[in-house]
Amino acid sequence: MAEKLLLAIDQGTTSTRSIVFTSEGQTRAAAQEELKQHYPKPGWVEHDPEEIWRAALSTMKRALANARAKPADIAGIGITNQRETTILWDRATGKPIHNAIVWQDRRTAEWCQRMKKEVGDAELGRRTGLLFDAYFSGSKISWLLDNVAGAREAAEAGRLAFGTVDCFLLWRLTGGAVHATDATNASRTMLFNIATQAWDDELLRIFGIPRALLPEVRDCAADFGATATELLGQAVPIAGIAGDQQAATIGQACFRPGMIKSTYGTGCFVLMNTGDTQVQSQNRLLATLAYRLAGKPTYALEGSIFVSGAAIQWLRDALKIIKAAPDTQSLAQSLSGNDGVYMVPAFVGLGAPWWDPDARGAIVGLSRDSGIAHIARAALEACVYQTQDLMSAMRADGVADFYSIRVDGGMAVNDWFAQFLADQLDLPVERPAITETTALGAAYLAGLTTGVFASTEDIARRWQRERRFVPGADPALRQQRYAGWRDAVGRVLTRS
Repeated sequence: MAEKLLLAIDQGTTSTRSIVFTSEGQTRAAAQEELKQHYPKPGWVEHDPEEIWRAALSTMKRALANARAKPADIAGIGITNQRETTILWDRATGKPIHNAIVWQDRRTAEWCQRMKKEVGDAELGRRTGLLFDAYFSGSKISWLLDNVAGAREAAEAGRLAFGTVDCFLLWRLTGGAVHATDATNASRTMLFNIATQAWDDELLRIFGIPRALLPEVRDCAADFGATATELLGQAVPIAGIAGDQQAATIGQACFRPGMIKSTYGTGCFVLMNTGDTQVQSQNRLLATLAYRLAGKPTYALEGSIFVSGAAIQWLRDALKIIKAAPDTQSLAQSLSGNDGVYMVPAFVGLGAPWWDPDARGAIVGLSRDSGIAHIARAALEACVYQTQDLMSAMRADGVADFYSIRVDGGMAVNDWFAQFLADQLDLPVERPAITETTALGAAYLAGLTTGVFASTEDIARRWQRERRFVPGADPALRQQRYAGWRDAVGRVLTRS
């Protein structure tokens, strides 16, 4: 009998990928398309949902062709996605009523500040683990209902559907037969009570969102229907969904409480498994779901950084001082230190632990001797210092001490970056053999549902380390560097 394969759709902020994995978690083939970014106003970020759909279908077909695989060879499809990005569409036609509002978008920041004063972050945190911030989906839904002509009336009449990107893709893949999401994506909306594991009526009232808009919430590894036959030539089970950071947590096999991973993509997201304990952070971190399997939620403590890899993209596309991301490694290595140059990449405000939507980016400490290498190194260092901010906040929350951190994402392949991260965190950094852990996590979920994997322990046995970076920096130098970073952040903050 031929080996069953798994197909993962990884729909990210800057690209859409489909990857075919073997049952051992090895990559068989992949296909990828870049995603155009739309900036209609300063601080606004949008995507075209139709472009997302076309790219998902196209890359699925190309990945299958590249793997020389037929739909019958695929045991199941897993979907992982940029979280919080919000789409509303017409149930009758399947057409979006507006561009997708991306997680980075800040148009609802003022509204969230009002809600913070009227309702309070404590109450929202108790129910959802989140803070009032434009980052999450709830205020984006409200904005669409209030700013797209006829949207509110159509939503109240049950004619519209809401979904994060996973949900929209699922709707399209099943030909409109399934309107569902998973618990991790639901947990990022500001509308889902992570204690009761249900949509929260009080929050729906506060946000003014009709329940008729919302999808059914299922486990991460579950039966999500099957692809419409005409799409691939044969129906294929859709058997797993998780938001990108939770999928990476699964791909990194962080199944035990205290295990921690950090993903360096467009943004940076640090998640620590807290088991069945929903930690209420006193340091402005988020309680969220790591995953939900067989009806049982596993929680995580999360720190969210809005800009990490996006800063490198900015060096390439806007400043044009590098041709490709790997150029930053040789530039950083060309310097013996940062010479006091720091970049605070607050292009769309600052996330955890600052949560300052009005902060804007800055490069400080420039002198006549500063050059391209200093700016490139400062962009890499900023991702490390922001991670250090999050780890400091986690320690202050009294969670178990850390023994190592597992890293993934595009920046994790940069050896200089990984070593500087280990030095600055004073913590071993482990890089997996397969760094495409987000897509791999989605594939693992599909494999759990379809019986390719027997358990999470079965998955954990497949995790392999490619390299371990051991810290070796002088403690005084580490503290000096971090003090310079904190000073730079202080220059851009607009609220304490």
